[in-house]
Amino acid sequence: MFIERELYRELLSYIPDKRFAIITGARQVGKTTILRELYAELSRGGHKVDFLSLEDPLIRAAANEHPEQIFRSLREKPRRILDGLAPEKQFLLLDEVQYADDPSHLLKYLYDTYEGNLKIIATGSSAFYIDRQFRDSLAGRKRIFRLSGLDFREYLQFSGKEELAIELDALRERSDYQSRYLEDLRLLFWEYLRFGGYPAVALESDEREKQFVLDELKNAYVRRDVLDSKVSDETRFYRLFQLLADQTGNLVNKNSLGADLQMDAKTVDHYLYVLQKCFHISLIKPFSRNLRKELTKMPKVYFNDLGMRNALLNRFETIPGRADKGQLLENYYFLRLRQQYSEEQLLFWRTTDQQEVDFVVRERPEAGMAFEVKWAESRTAENKYAGFSKSYPHFPLQILTAEDFWSF
Repeated sequence: MFIERELYRELLSYIPDKRFAIITGARQVGKTTILRELYAELSRGGHKVDFLSLEDPLIRAAANEHPEQIFRSLREKPRRILDGLAPEKQFLLLDEVQYADDPSHLLKYLYDTYEGNLKIIATGSSAFYIDRQFRDSLAGRKRIFRLSGLDFREYLQFSGKEELAIELDALRERSDYQSRYLEDLRLLFWEYLRFGGYPAVALESDEREKQFVLDELKNAYVRRDVLDSKVSDETRFYRLFQLLADQTGNLVNKNSLGADLQMDAKTVDHYLYVLQKCFHISLIKPFSRNLRKELTKMPKVYFNDLGMRNALLNRFETIPGRADKGQLLENYYFLRLRQQYSEEQLLFWRTTDQQEVDFVVRERPEAGMAFEVKWAESRTAENKYAGFSKSYPHFPLQILTAEDFWSF
């Protein structure tokens, strides 16, 4: 049974656009599932549509020989724009396009040769986006859709709690809504903080099975990222990943990490780049009126899946007694904010005397909003952040606590 993700409807609305659609995201977050459902939907609508996976060595070899060779596997070849025939759109769904030798050239050739007659929807993970030339080579020809892990609402759906997902909608849409199921939602929210949003994890009802799936993802798929990215020292790469998990929500000091791992700062920087491009971590920059300082100061690190973060540390204890529950909550709100804003808009504020605001959202150059995450409301919070509010009056600050998960 297909459980509809939020991104699915967005992709359907993009079908008429002639630009290619590329679905990115970490391995195992559901890209292939969405692509297969799009295939079924387009087939039901009477469209000419084919599905190919570049994990198939024969299809990959054909694509690498010449982009035209990929059509050997199709029932019908699309019409080229130079043929002078009436346009007739066909759809080609390409899974795991990063396995082509030169995916950017493949997609650019097909777009330029069959523009308007061929619509490609492709998925790409990890190493595909380590190609730094990708953006430029397909400029104006594609739109990228990022598929993240399940958010909390989707986690409820995948866990078989559709009625609680509807309840969560009501709480978020109506400030006066009184729910009888807040405790049920709270317990499942704590579960989400422990196990994260990989679909395969959410589908398991047994906690030990959830841990087993996460260990498999950590050991098998992260290793594939290492191999595909040509990381030279797998052991140190993995150790860096663990250190970052322990530092969730904290500053990333590349020199300090390098000293701990006996690596130079350039190698640390490269490994951080790989972890970002494989969609495992996000680094956010400091907020300042001086844009140069934003580019040079240390970033903060957050994980794109809390289950992966906990698996790296082998920490799956229940939430109330955990020393790191504040880190998990802060990371959760980072993921929520990223659903609404780009990572370029998400910043943090920190001064030399250790004053800090967790998140600053720059909606415009001199205006936006700010958020500080606390497990529980603090009466001293307003005074503590008076310095920020005085310096940045056009960035009103809101305190987010563990009890705001259902309304924010």
